[in-house]
Amino acid sequence: MYPRFRPLRLWSALALAVSAAPVFDAQASDHRIQAGPRPYYLVDQLPAGTLKQQLEACSNRPLRRTDFSIGHRGAAMQFPEHTKESYEAAARMGAGILECDVTFTKDRQLVCRHSQCDLHTTTNILLTDLAAKCSEPFTPAANGKPASAKCCTSDLTLREFKTLQGKMDGADPDATTPEEYQNGTPSWRTDAYAATGTLMTHKESIELFQKLGVGMTPELKEASVPMPYQGDYTQEKYAQQMIDEYKQAGVSPRRVFAQSFNINDIYYWIRHEPAFGRQAVALADLNDAQQVRDAIAALPEMARNGVRIVAPPTWALVTLDAQQRIVPSDYALAAKRHGFDIITWTLERSGTLTDRGGFYFQSIAPVVDGPGDYFVLLDVLARKVGIRGIFSDWPGTVTYYANCFGLK
Repeated sequence: MYPRFRPLRLWSALALAVSAAPVFDAQASDHRIQAGPRPYYLVDQLPAGTLKQQLEACSNRPLRRTDFSIGHRGAAMQFPEHTKESYEAAARMGAGILECDVTFTKDRQLVCRHSQCDLHTTTNILLTDLAAKCSEPFTPAANGKPASAKCCTSDLTLREFKTLQGKMDGADPDATTPEEYQNGTPSWRTDAYAATGTLMTHKESIELFQKLGVGMTPELKEASVPMPYQGDYTQEKYAQQMIDEYKQAGVSPRRVFAQSFNINDIYYWIRHEPAFGRQAVALADLNDAQQVRDAIAALPEMARNGVRIVAPPTWALVTLDAQQRIVPSDYALAAKRHGFDIITWTLERSGTLTDRGGFYFQSIAPVVDGPGDYFVLLDVLARKVGIRGIFSDWPGTVTYYANCFGLK
């Protein structure tokens, strides 16, 4: 169902800085949810017009948590992704749903990482003795070849994994030492909050999310090792193990939005765990126009097989009309025509937008010229496309918008 847009009643005050409390209290009143200065900065960057006026009119309202705002790996724009600190920051900014990307260790324990083999760019592993266990050791840049390494969760036991510390995702391709290689944070991010990065198991994320009072959207990541792993750990066992950990924790299926780019994982959950499968999220990895056409062609079969929610990247949901206005794309119209709810990814992952925005803005690049266009895109996705929610690397931006327009 499309969300109704209605102004909320005028509230009394709004705290402008993210809380410094060490633990977010899910039982506290909603005034504890704070977005920090960024949404206000983005509003200031908008050109004069109706959207700017509407968003400015909301500047003195307190914020409420909203499921429309989904913490992508937590609050990964400024906090090490998939860490306790990142998740808590996202919850403080009002994200109603948080994401643990799920992969497994050498001893088949589920952990939160965006990729099975990203430890060399997202943790301090190369500066520890565990570097000796990496699939591919650090190789310095030389003779025109970039520095490289490959370190996987499947290289380590759970005990070993938990000794690592998360860092901002990035690597220096010109590095000649492991220390230099680990200092690759993009210029539009920050290491200000990277002194601590507590890695999480999947079970620990569930416990934390319950404490924070948020919904959960685990993504079953594609394994980087051949499956079945170790002879008998099949894709189906992997998919079932993820769901079992929610059942063991007593989490209501209504608060879990299991995701996968592998449509067979979605079909598995629909058949074998229907309480979870009925709101499983079919992610769509779309990189060009042909893939979009193929994805549109696949929608009828997905609908027949019980898929209810699809999740393409933001660029695939919008296009420009003859007057250079941002409008719903053919994919967006087809998905709605077939009855799907739509979740999309990812806002606040494109820097300052002074370079036209890159991947997530590619279909509307000619009209993108600065930071305020985060709100321009979000407004079209919410009002014209009718998305159910959006992943963001800085959930406060989406929380502010959702509160302004009454999105739950």
